[in-house]
Parts: sequence; structure tokens; C-alpha cells
Amino acid sequence: MERMELSDLITLLRECAGESESVNLDGDIMDVLFLDLDYDSLAILQTTGRIERDYEITLDEEAIDAAETPRQYLALVNRVLATRAVV
Repeated sequence: MERMELSDLITLLRECAGESESVNLDGDIMDVLFLDLDYDSLAILQTTGRIERDYEITLDEEAIDAAETPRQYLALVNRVLATRAVV
């Protein structure tokens, strides 16, 4: 896979950290803070570990910590995936 889409990220978030009943992940959530989606740093850490394992990539921990929304997070992941595809 050369690119991760929002639907892929949502699936992994649900699998790794569950889903709050009070949040609709099927809506436009690209710019919603992870905290507002009920995903804390542990949930993001678990999801990041899964992505690194499944996609055989290493993500910059500091950059991942700074990503507060799905859009920011996907940009980081897709940048690494694109780099891997070029090599």
C-alpha cells in the first residue's frame, strides 16, 4: 500500500482502541482533534504501532505526537509510505 486513507485509519483506530458511542467516525473528521474523537495518546500509540508493523515502516515519534488530527496524522504516515515507494 502506498497511501493510507481516512477509512484505513478509522478501521485501525477502531481495532486498536475501540470507538466511543458519542462520536460519529463516519462523518467529516479529518480536522477534528483526536481528543475530541475520544482517542488519547495511548490510543494513537497503539494505532501507530500497528501501522508500523503492518506497513513495515518507522514513524517519527515526535511528529506523531504533534499530529492532533487525522489529516495531520495521515500526512505523516503517507509521507513515509511515499518515501518507501520511491526507494
